[in-house]
Amino acid sequence: MSDRDTRHKASMEKLKARVEEKVAGANEQRGLIIINTGNGKGKTTAAWGTVTRALGYGYKVGVVQFIKGLWECGERNRLEEDANLEVAIMATGFTWDTQNRQADTDACHAVWKEAERMLADPETYLVVLDEITYMLKFGYLEIDAVKRALENRPQEQTVIITGRNAHRELVAMADTVTEMQEVRHAFNNGLQARRGIDF
Repeated sequence: MSDRDTRHKASMEKLKARVEEKVAGANEQRGLIIINTGNGKGKTTAAWGTVTRALGYGYKVGVVQFIKGLWECGERNRLEEDANLEVAIMATGFTWDTQNRQADTDACHAVWKEAERMLADPETYLVVLDEITYMLKFGYLEIDAVKRALENRPQEQTVIITGRNAHRELVAMADTVTEMQEVRHAFNNGLQARRGIDF
């Protein structure tokens, strides 16, 4: 065995030992707060992947779409017939389409009530708050109300929050935060969003 192979083997053994140590030390069981944020593509897509996973195990899932609800959504189309999935939509589209702050605020509060109900339901294993970060940024929702609902949710419930510029107080509460980094995006080069790929 060459020196390089020996070093590689030793490095892999150290890595394996570290992973096994972390696995052995992970002894707490409870729901998580997960945030998918950043400017890169894939935040909502990753959340829907987790929705699919939870439904695959027969868990009850709630998805609240704060911005893209009027858009066609292949994941929602495919999964909406699952009796364990509930989707609530803020049916105003993007705020810059309506140009009516009061109507947007009212629509946000209406769908937030649905989110609060899901977040209080001990039978709901996973709740996705898709694009809720914009509701906080635009001032349609108060951070304290969101924090309170997250803090008081059932212990076994996991929540996934998606959207750019996640509020620092949510980031501080989260168990897992993933920041999607944009290296290149097709849209910036004039390519349209593609059905079945982007939505």
